[in-house]
Amino acid sequence: MKFTLLIIDDEKNIREGLAANFELEGYDVKTAATGEEGLALIEKGDIDLVITDLRMPGISGEKVLAKVTAETPGIPVIILTGHGSIDSAVDAMRHGAYDFLTKPLNLDQLTMIVKRALESREMSLQHQQLKKELEDSSALKGMIGKSSPMQKVQAMIRKVADSKASVLITGESGVGKELVANAIHSLSSRRNNSFIKVHCAALSETLLESELFGHEKGAFTGADRLKKGRFELAHGGTIFLDEIGEINQNVQIKILRVLQEHKFERVGGEQTLDVDVRVVAATNRVLEDEVKEGRFREDLYYRLNVIHIHVPPLRERKDDIPLLMSSFLDEFNRENGKNISGVDGRAKAAIFKYNWPGNIRELRNCMESAVVMCSGEEITLEDLPPSVRCSSESDMLSLPLGITLDEAEKLIIKETLAMNSNNKSKTAEVLGIGRKTLHRKLSEWGIDTGEE
Repeated sequence: MKFTLLIIDDEKNIREGLAANFELEGYDVKTAATGEEGLALIEKGDIDLVITDLRMPGISGEKVLAKVTAETPGIPVIILTGHGSIDSAVDAMRHGAYDFLTKPLNLDQLTMIVKRALESREMSLQHQQLKKELEDSSALKGMIGKSSPMQKVQAMIRKVADSKASVLITGESGVGKELVANAIHSLSSRRNNSFIKVHCAALSETLLESELFGHEKGAFTGADRLKKGRFELAHGGTIFLDEIGEINQNVQIKILRVLQEHKFERVGGEQTLDVDVRVVAATNRVLEDEVKEGRFREDLYYRLNVIHIHVPPLRERKDDIPLLMSSFLDEFNRENGKNISGVDGRAKAAIFKYNWPGNIRELRNCMESAVVMCSGEEITLEDLPPSVRCSSESDMLSLPLGITLDEAEKLIIKETLAMNSNNKSKTAEVLGIGRKTLHRKLSEWGIDTGEE
């Protein structure tokens, strides 16, 4: 890693001499003749260490130090001072300076101090990066899946999480839109504040308005006390509006105002409240069609759809099914006090064949049911729900009596390979054999699909 040093000194000879010395040491060096110039360079970023004179006209080295420690505390500051200002330099150390050196300067000593300071900074940066990676991993742990579509979704989450922009999450029911919203909040700078969820489709028009914006005492029959709404409770954090496509035009107008002006009034109230909240919305409807049909406001759609994340259905990312099955199996083994080791080949084939209209939610329910029904060491075809079990009927293979085991094995592997569109990894998974074993057998039989 190549570091950038900033040297601030009103004496040209010292400034240029230090710059030449540290450039020879392999550092990038920027210089400033005044504290004002130095702070302007620091604000632009890319500064790893500051060397500043203590006494300068205008903004002094002490003020530079105070600004750096307050706004960019990870940057080490080394103070240069004359013999008459040692007390001030010691005071600067108490206020966050990394070290100080008196003039005339000992370049070897200063070079050693700079090296130690940058080693400390590098370790700090590595620690921060590791901490961020752990936080990212924790925030995304519920989003099980290594398929290409899911990697794209996770990359999008990481990219947009810390922005202030509204996010619209689309996808069929059961794909995990709430998990995406939760991950966005968890990776954002708002993560220490509230994450408020509202299921818009579950509430009537009157209740939804009161739930979102709150109400004053006496606003309507039964309003016997003041109630804060979800937007108010989410101040400083994130609000997740699930099934946003179900809300009526009256509520749409009020949400639009919050997005545009960050203001609203409680139901029955006259006081205008300011709110700082990030809005993440989700829907399984095609909002463009709802706009064309006049059921959803176009201006609200564009306000919500600043960033669009589409979560693909499970049938388009079947490579994630083994990981999901394993996770659900572990979960329901614990809940039911069982020790089921896995899923047998016929059951796996049926699970891969099925199109999962209910997506991950349906797969989870399927695995819970299968664990409860299973009385052996492995989940079998008979343990699966009828809808999933029936998906395998079109793939039943009849073997004639008298066929050899080698011929039967060859036929089963060929048909399973065809069922899985020549995907060898998935075929090996379904058959319960190693991928190398499958390749060896195909090679022995002279079968080369030419695909993966």
